Amino acid sequence: MNPLRRAFLKGGGYIGMVAVAVATGLLRPGQVLAAWNKAGFEAKAADEALQTLGVAGATESADIEIKAPDIAENGAMVPVEVTSKIAGTEQISIVAEKNERPLVAVFNLKGTEGYISTRIKMAKTSNVIIYVKAGGAAYFAKKEVKVTIGGCGG
Repeated sequence: MNPLRRAFLKGGGYIGMVAVAVATGLLRPGQVLAAWNKAGFEAKAADEALQTLGVAGATESADIEIKAPDIAENGAMVPVEVTSKIAGTEQISIVAEKNERPLVAVFNLKGTEGYISTRIKMAKTSNVIIYVKAGGAAYFAKKEVKVTIGGCGG
């Protein structure tokens, strides 16, 4: 079988499933696309980004576990794993303090375990700060990651 044909049919199947879910009302178009925090991702300072997330004044928590390297040899791909042991975790956000645009990612979780794993870009050595929203409150934890080769043009 032609691999290109298989990929085309598989992709068409996925699109068809989403179209049927939207048509029957099981999935609303707003749920298909993630909400975009344009102001937060365009913010040039961490404080500005925090205002858009609604986590200003967050409390430090030992219930947020961050797994990231102490020294990242390449800032273009820094692996980060976050586990939130806070009950009812609704959102996990990642901020790289000294990036030109510090807000790196926002994960909205609903009815799932408070865990994410991703790779981020870091311009230079800085704190990686994790913000968690749960039960109407905000919490944070941070870890310094040293970058030896800049990932954002550095």
